[in-house]
Order: sequence, then C-alpha cells, then structure tokens
Amino acid sequence: MFAPVARLVRNQLSESWHLGAAAVARPGGELVARIGDPQLPVYLRSSAKPFQIQPLLAADGEMRFALDDADLALICASHSGTEEHAARALSLLERGGFTVADLLCGAHPPLDPEVAAALAARGPVAGTPTPLHNNCSGKHAGMLLACRALGLPTADYIDLAHPLQRQILAVLTAVTGLEEREIQAGVDGCSAPAFYLSLAAGARAYAALADPPAAGLREPLARGLARAAEAMTAVPEMVAGPRRFTTALMRETGGRILGKEGAEGVYGLAIRGPVALGVLLKIADGGERARDAVVLELLAQLGAVSGEELERLAAFRRLPQRNHRGILVGTIEPDLELEPPQ
Repeated sequence: MFAPVARLVRNQLSESWHLGAAAVARPGGELVARIGDPQLPVYLRSSAKPFQIQPLLAADGEMRFALDDADLALICASHSGTEEHAARALSLLERGGFTVADLLCGAHPPLDPEVAAALAARGPVAGTPTPLHNNCSGKHAGMLLACRALGLPTADYIDLAHPLQRQILAVLTAVTGLEEREIQAGVDGCSAPAFYLSLAAGARAYAALADPPAAGLREPLARGLARAAEAMTAVPEMVAGPRRFTTALMRETGGRILGKEGAEGVYGLAIRGPVALGVLLKIADGGERARDAVVLELLAQLGAVSGEELERLAAFRRLPQRNHRGILVGTIEPDLELEPPQ
C-alpha cells in the first residue's frame, strides 16, 4: 500500500522512515508512474480547492464581484493568516454583502508562527483569532459568493446536500472520471465537505488542471480550471504565504508547476507545459515534516524541474534537524523511487 519516501538521517545513519503513496497521470487519464498503491483512497482535503472554486467561476462570479488574480488565488488558498490575507478575505465577504459572522469555517491562529505570535502579542481581546485568520477563509468567502451569484441559500452552504456542494461534486466527477457514487465525503477541518477518492483519480484531476483541453473537458469547466491555475500561479503568495513551500515552488518555477497542499500529508501538483502531468501524494501518517522534500524529489524524478530551480528550493529538499542547543544533528532526506503503473 505504502512505500518508503523519506528518512531522518543522524550522523549519516538512518534513524526514522516516512512512508507514502503517489500517483502520476496524464490529462487523458493514463497513469504513468506511482509510489505504492495508486488506487489507495485518500481525503483530498485542501488540495480540492482549485476545483471547489469552479461553481463561482461558472456563474460569472469573477465579473460580478470584480475579482482579480489575488482574490481568486485566496479562494483557492490555505493561507498563512497574514494581515493581507485576512483583509482580502474580508473584502471578498463585503463584495457579496456578507460579514465575518457568515463564515462557517471557525477560527484558529495564523499558520505562520511569526504572524501568530504578533497577533497574540496584541492581548487577549485584540489578539484573538477570528474566522478571517482561518487558512480556509478565502474558500468559504468564495463559496458564499458562489451562492450569491447562483441565488442559493447561504445559511447551510457547507452541508453536503446543499446545491453548491452538489455542483462541486459534479466538478470532481468531471475531472476525475469517477461516478458520484465512487466519491465519498467526510467533514474537513474547516467544516466543509472533504472528498474521498483514489490517488489515481486525484492525479487525473490535477492533470486536468494542468491542461483542461487535453483532458477533454467542456466549457465552462475547461475555462474555469485554466483561470484558477492562472490566478494561483500569478499570485502564489496568496495561496500560502511567506516562508511556505507552496508559494516558493510556484514562484521559483515561474508558475509552470502548480502546487497545493492539503492537511494530513496530502499534496497535489499540476505540471503545466508541453508534457502536462498531474500528481497526488499522500504521506502515510499524515505528517508534514518530509512532505515538501518528497514533492521536490518527485518533480526531479519526473524531469519537471531544472537543476537551477532545485538549487533555489534547496532549503525545502534537505531539511536540517537541530537539537535543543541549535546544533545540527541530522537531516530529513527524500528516499523514494517512482515505479511504472501496475
């Protein structure tokens, strides 16, 4: 089911190992490579966000609410909770006539430790996180805007039976090639539906994001996927944030590689260009300390990144491990081998 993907090395000796699985697909749906079992079912978690925005785009929400690249990128984001992120999420709400109270994502401290510390330093009242700081606040604001554009009720917009969520499910069937009955759902950390499907299906979805026409998708979905990819790669700092791997990956590859993390060690990749590919990765135990290094090694083995790009992203590829005195004692290193499909 799973295979080795990374290890902790201390004094040049292996101490701990991470397991994972991944699937790599072409836009036409053909599997071209794998790690472990590509049919392993996983929750997409936040890697579903480029698909969850599609009803808003299909309803001409971009024009109606005067959304720019940064707005669309935030709707697809797992953002760091910076002041810029929170302010833009609030702006999205206001453009639809909503308030923070309409968000059903809950509140948590900003993902960025420095931002979280600065917020906490404001004191017990001013420093209390709000739903705007939730990394999914952009997605939820986008869902509310979609409901407004489609004339749908907003009080229960996160319920799986809500018409908006049914539209999102239809998008997922189109990009994965699955039937609705083959996609299960749970509840995500932000309370929206979390969709459950195979790594292979998720890789097909990301391959469709990489090249919608080659995936045989019709309008307006093909146009919406291209628009989401364009916005995310144009403003990668909105999709994650400072010091975050996803932002650095898209910035350093000039947007040729689109990356989107999900909770519990999930990562989706849309490799754009003449040879488009989609990748979905799952770290077995849900941990994230090795995830970014594994993503870079996957891209290297696929020939999707240059040596210069890997050099610029080196800080994420061999992760230093320091003890309580700050002494370098080891590294997290990728240790994987892509195999042909079974």
